[in-house]
Amino acid sequence: MNRAPDEKRPQTDSPLSREIGAKATRKLKAQRQSVPGIWFGLGMMGLIGWSVAIPTLLGASLGLWLDRHYAGSHSWTLALLVAGLVLGCWNAWHWVAREQAEMHEEESDDE
Repeated sequence: MNRAPDEKRPQTDSPLSREIGAKATRKLKAQRQSVPGIWFGLGMMGLIGWSVAIPTLLGASLGLWLDRHYAGSHSWTLALLVAGLVLGCWNAWHWVAREQAEMHEEESDDE
């Protein structure tokens, strides 16, 4: 005897079927996302390096200009070089922490 289409069938939700469903979902998600290669890693290192180097160089340049135009008892170059370095390191740390949080969020979504 055939069942009517709107008749509910009993669902068997065994641990094995849940595990297979989870693995299939992870596999489909992995196929949609591309695996970052070596160029991606090198690009990230370069991005972090530039995020430190640019504020440091800008601070040193501004300090040199200030030393030439407003000479004083202390070195603007050294002070602004250190300030730029600190700002650049904080910027890099903040960026890496944000990327790491996104990676952990993606891992938790997979589970």
